Amino acid sequence: MNSGLNANGLDTLIDLTRLQSWMDDNLIGRKSIERPQLLTGGTQNILLRFERDGIGYVLRRPPKHPRPDSDSAMMREPKVLRALSGTAVPHPQLVGVCDDPQVLGTTFFLMKAVEGFNAGTSGLLPLHAANRHIRTRMGLAMVDAIAALGSLQPDALGLQNMGRPQGFLQRQVQRWQQQLESYEQHAGWPGASCLPAVEPIAQWLRANQPAETTPGILHGDFHLSNVMFRNESGELAAVVDWEMATVGDPLLDLGWLLATWPRPDGSHHLTNKIAPWDGFPVEADLVERYAEKSRRDLSCFRWYAVLACYKLAIVLEGTHARSCAGLADAATGSRLHDAACGLLMRAANWIEE
Repeated sequence: MNSGLNANGLDTLIDLTRLQSWMDDNLIGRKSIERPQLLTGGTQNILLRFERDGIGYVLRRPPKHPRPDSDSAMMREPKVLRALSGTAVPHPQLVGVCDDPQVLGTTFFLMKAVEGFNAGTSGLLPLHAANRHIRTRMGLAMVDAIAALGSLQPDALGLQNMGRPQGFLQRQVQRWQQQLESYEQHAGWPGASCLPAVEPIAQWLRANQPAETTPGILHGDFHLSNVMFRNESGELAAVVDWEMATVGDPLLDLGWLLATWPRPDGSHHLTNKIAPWDGFPVEADLVERYAEKSRRDLSCFRWYAVLACYKLAIVLEGTHARSCAGLADAATGSRLHDAACGLLMRAANWIEE
């Protein structure tokens, strides 16, 4: 067995011998595990890519120091991947699930490795960097994926018990306002007043909440770093990282895409490693494409984008609050605080428009 992973000091995370034995028991390959490689990009879970019998696999397990609900939260993803099989939504192929922590010390699941690249974390391949038409297609393909996802019927896929769709929109502002208030426990954090317009934005969201719509499946964290593109075209190879998926209002995925989408010059409050950026669709193009592919009412699409900015800003501010108490890296906390402020200003500008 190739022990490259263990040689890098990660044997305490994944025991390759026990993994191979589990795969043997489940008739997943016959030869030794080869070329194990820890993947970067995920912060919540551990991703290991390896090969067996010439086939690429990716194992996903909770982090080294899991939260109390890490196992149950991570098992949401294979449930969604299994349900998406045979649909028009590009996703990794689920291979197997292990909910017995005795095997590797935690639950885990296996997927087929996706042949493609992550533009959000690694930038563009030469082909994509040289062709603006391919870059246009990349943006439109992302919209096509969430429009297709939002059109699926949760009940038909066995996902009717995932999430609480009744009152989904009504709960959002209160849920994230409570999250923001919880940061008061961190000594040294200056409080919510350090975030621009956060309370006026919350008030606007409450006053302008759209009517509840037909429930659907949403990814929950849809942006450029959570998709993989095909190496030879602008099509999607897969939408990845489904642990935030739920049944609610799918238009929040569109809002999240708009909130995290770089400006026409490619700049954004969050890091954008994609260059050149010209050729990618602008915001209006994304909304128009969604309208072409979905029957959902987009008259309030801006509300969903503002909500996404509000929610993401509060999530990012959590790291800043922890850094003020010495529980997270100070430089990272400062950077994410700046990103949170930028997102809130973007939301405020949208409200003014």
